[in-house]
Amino acid sequence: MFYRSIVFAMAVIAAAPAGANDKLKLPPEVTPKLRAACESDVRRLCIGEDPTVDKVKSCVMSKFFELGKKCQFEIATAGFAPN
Repeated sequence: MFYRSIVFAMAVIAAAPAGANDKLKLPPEVTPKLRAACESDVRRLCIGEDPTVDKVKSCVMSKFFELGKKCQFEIATAGFAPN
């Protein structure tokens, strides 16, 4: 459940235009440290043509083990890693 929340939040971050990221109100479990560790990986791996929250969310879940070590570590430390 919590993992899905973090994936959703990361999807929203990644799908938002670059300038809009500062205006997003993220859930409390998405700490600045987690965002900093994961945002570039999510953008690199999961943003293609016509990104939607559902597409990015699905991508992050399926490519968790392709995320950078820092991102994986932050997600796992927060208790959101897949089982």
